[in-house]
Amino acid sequence: MSDSEHESEEEMVVEDENDETGESSGIANKKEPRQVYLPGHQMQEDESLVFDPSAYHMLHDIDSGLPCLSFDVIIDDMGCGRSDFPHSMYLVAGSQAEKPKDNCVFVMKLSNLNAIKNEDSSSSDDSDVESDSSDDESKDQPVLQISSIPHLGTVNRIRNTTVDDKVFAAVWSERGIVNIYDLNSKLKEVEKAHRNRKIGSEEKKKKFGKAAPKRIMSEHKPLYSYSGHRDEGFALDWSSKSPGFLASGDCKGNIHTWKPSESGWVVNLHSLGGHKESVEDLQWSPNEVNVLASCSVDRSLRIWDTRLAPNKANMLTISDAHDNDINVINWNKKEPLIVSGGDDGKLMIWDLRQFKKGKELAIFKHHTSAITTVEWSPDDSSVFASGGDDDQIAIWDLAVERDTTNDQDDIKEIPPQLLFIHQGQEHIKELHWHPQVTGVLISTAQTGFNVFRTISI
Repeated sequence: MSDSEHESEEEMVVEDENDETGESSGIANKKEPRQVYLPGHQMQEDESLVFDPSAYHMLHDIDSGLPCLSFDVIIDDMGCGRSDFPHSMYLVAGSQAEKPKDNCVFVMKLSNLNAIKNEDSSSSDDSDVESDSSDDESKDQPVLQISSIPHLGTVNRIRNTTVDDKVFAAVWSERGIVNIYDLNSKLKEVEKAHRNRKIGSEEKKKKFGKAAPKRIMSEHKPLYSYSGHRDEGFALDWSSKSPGFLASGDCKGNIHTWKPSESGWVVNLHSLGGHKESVEDLQWSPNEVNVLASCSVDRSLRIWDTRLAPNKANMLTISDAHDNDINVINWNKKEPLIVSGGDDGKLMIWDLRQFKKGKELAIFKHHTSAITTVEWSPDDSSVFASGGDDDQIAIWDLAVERDTTNDQDDIKEIPPQLLFIHQGQEHIKELHWHPQVTGVLISTAQTGFNVFRTISI
C-alpha cells in the first residue's frame, strides 16, 4: 500500500507535485508549506495526497491470498482492553475466488502487529544502527498464520460465536446453503502454520507488511447444513444473549431462526414474514433475548419478537427508512440506538424509544456511494465507523457538537461528528472493531485487509 492511499480529515496534507526535493517515500518535504486536506476539497492537477504516519497509532496491510467479502473477529483468551504493542488477534474469513472450487474459509492468526514508526525519530548517523536496520525491519513486520477449510462457492457472509468454550462459525454460501463449522481444531492448526513475514514492495517493507501466505489446507466437514432457504442470502447473526441461537435471511425476503439442540441445530421452517424483497442484514438485540432487527432492499427497518408466531412476530416497522436499498444495520450495545446505511449513501441513527414515530435521530450524508458496512465501537457508545463503495472508512462521534465560535467557510459543510477518514482500500466490504483491543479497526476489501488504529480514538 502506498503512502498516498490514506487520508484523514485532520492529518492528511496536500503536496505540490512540482516539488523536486520531495522524498520518493511520499512524505512531504518539511521545508515546503503543506495544506490540510478537507473532505470535498477539489484537488488541483499539481496536487497529490500524502500520507502522514502521525495520524495513526498502527496501520498494517494484510493479504490472505484471496479477496474476502466477509470476516469476523474471534474472541480470544488474551484479555480485554489491550493497548500495549505488539498486538495479536484471531479472525475467521470467507473468500471470493473466481472459481467456486477455489474458495476457502480462513482461520487467521495475526501477531507482531507493531505501532507505526515515525521516520523522523528513526534517523541516525550510527553505522552500526544502519547495518542492523534490515534485521530490525524484519522483526517489526506482522506475522500471518492461516489454516483453511475448503468451501465450494463464494462466502457471502461469515459470523462466529462461542458456546461452552467452543468456537463455531456460520457461513452463508452463494449456493444458498448455510453451514456451521466447528473451528476449534482449526484454531489449533493455525498455531502450527507457517509464520509468514514475506513482504510485498520495498515501500511496504518500510511500513505495512503485505503477506502472501502459505497455509494449512485440510478437509473439514460442517457440523450442520441448512438448504431450506429459497435463495442465497447475506443476512446472518448469532445472538449474544442466547448462546447458539442464530438468524439467517435470504434474498427472497425470508428470515429463519435457529436454536441449538443435542443433535446440532433446529431451524424454524416457518420464516418471519414481512419483508417484500431481499433481507440484506439482521441483528439480534444485545439486551433482549427474543428481539431481532432487520433491514431490506424494500427500504424498511423491522423489529421482531421471535417468541410469537412468524406471521405475527413483526412488532415495529419503518417502511421508508431510506431512499433506496438498506444494506447494513448495527445495534448499539450500550444505548437503544440502531445505525443503518444504504445505497443512498446515507447513515441514519434510530432511537428505539422513538421508533414508532418513524423519525430518525440523525442523518449523516458524507459517503458519495453505497454504504456497505457500519458498526458501533465496543468501547464508546457514541462512536461508530462506516465504509462504502466510495473506498472510504469514516469514523464518527455523535457526542461532538459544532463549534459555533469557529465559522470558517472551508469546514461549514463537514459534519462536526466526522472524526477521521481512512482510505487506501478498493471496494470495501466489511469492517469490525476488535472487541478486546482498544480502538483497533479491521476492514476487508477487494485489495485485502487493513488493521489500524487512528489518533482520533
